[in-house]
Amino acid sequence: MYPTSEQASIMLEHCAHARYAWNLAVEQHSHWKPGRKSAPGFAEQCRQLTEARRDNAWLRAGNADVQQQALKDFAKAKTARFTSGFGEPTWRKKYVHEGFRVIGTDRVPEFEVDGSRKLNARTGKQVMGRSVVVHKLNRRWAQVKVPGCGWVRFRLTRQELPQAKTFRVTFKNDQWHIAFAIVPKPIPTPKTGEIIGIDRGVKITAALSDGRRLNCPQLTVKERAQIRKHQRRAARFPKDSDAKTTEYAKVAKLKAREANLRRDWCEKTSTLLARSYDLVRFEKLNIKNMTASAKGTIEQPGTRVQQKAGLNRAILAQGWGLLRRRTGEKAPGRVEDIPAPYTSLRCSACGWIEKNSRKSQAEFVCVSCGFACNADENAANNVAAGQGGIPRPGDQPVPEGQQRPPAVRVSVNLNPPRLESPSFKRGRMSTVPYEDRATRTGGHRERPDRRPVRTADPHARAHAGRAAGGGCAYRPEPCPGPDAAPLRSHDERTADAEPRAAASLRALLGRVRGDRAAS
Repeated sequence: MYPTSEQASIMLEHCAHARYAWNLAVEQHSHWKPGRKSAPGFAEQCRQLTEARRDNAWLRAGNADVQQQALKDFAKAKTARFTSGFGEPTWRKKYVHEGFRVIGTDRVPEFEVDGSRKLNARTGKQVMGRSVVVHKLNRRWAQVKVPGCGWVRFRLTRQELPQAKTFRVTFKNDQWHIAFAIVPKPIPTPKTGEIIGIDRGVKITAALSDGRRLNCPQLTVKERAQIRKHQRRAARFPKDSDAKTTEYAKVAKLKAREANLRRDWCEKTSTLLARSYDLVRFEKLNIKNMTASAKGTIEQPGTRVQQKAGLNRAILAQGWGLLRRRTGEKAPGRVEDIPAPYTSLRCSACGWIEKNSRKSQAEFVCVSCGFACNADENAANNVAAGQGGIPRPGDQPVPEGQQRPPAVRVSVNLNPPRLESPSFKRGRMSTVPYEDRATRTGGHRERPDRRPVRTADPHARAHAGRAAGGGCAYRPEPCPGPDAAPLRSHDERTADAEPRAAASLRALLGRVRGDRAAS
């Protein structure tokens, strides 16, 4: 909104009256305790407001509709305190909660859903409803009637004029805004049958499964330098001084611009997604826990607190939650949340999950099939396919003509502690006795580095790692060399280990039975 200086002063008075009425209602309900008479409701508070206006000249100078609407807002907030997620209504502060709600003054006939006239059940007369008085000036500008201010101009963001019963005026960061109480219609389904997956990140705000990468706009380097400059200046001025308030106001103005850029981008992107795709799938992220502070407590202080705070600011600057919420509101029933675990480690081509496939923040190379692409795009493809969570190893698909690679880390323990056979040590699964491994590794029992080398053939990659002094990337124990027997699959080595495991279990059962017979 763009009011004149006189209109702005009158609207600030409306904000003060609405805040005063709200705080009076909060104070009334704060005195209630179990066993006392119930606190006054909306109708009783309106009668008390009439008496207060009769005795108080400052309240009497304000608009009664604005003050009553503040009480009505409080009644709605009190009723929805358990379902809204905000809890009990709290006090409103000056310079923080500046705003008021206005009910329309124009009278228009109301109609039923089927188009028939809405009649009063008792009198049979036409029901007349409230409507906001809005006039369109041109393609971009319109004006609305505000009590005590007359016509106030505002910028149009939609082609048609709003048909609303009430509107709310807010004042924040030296800017006036108007919002009409209208529930917009959902965007119709394009009926193309397309499904899009979205991977949200810090480097790339939204990576789509069709290859597009969308980034939320941020402040420029110059604007960020200005924020730091004003913050340093404010730190040098005395507390509660006008100079300090002025510098912080400049900082707030720049940060408000960043928030407006983020909100505008989320609105446009959510509209694009709702209009272009039949089904939109997001990662199910718990943003509140992801941006929690790492400072800890006095007894257990946190570590790397400043680094975590920087990460939190970077996450919140992307607008993840707003993008998901606005897309769901514009396309109800067409937005799904996919479990986030392992979406960035799963290969979208073969389905194999391996942490070594994620080479860096932007590079993904599957260790099973060799598929390579951008890591965010690979995760977006998994989200679009609905592949989330932790599957069983046997459920992971294997490309045709290839064998399933054995796991690098094996944690299979077939014997209880202190009753282990030489062939099955805890945390390993191998047919080679433990004593023979020292001989094969040259007298050293330490497990060498087994980092995989990027080559096309898995066997060649494993032996290339051995040639550099490391072990085989696909075997728990070091390989003897390139001239040794060919590598066996995980299933073959497991089949050889089963007879030994059965023998160990039989021996264990025999010992237990013998101890019981002796006792």
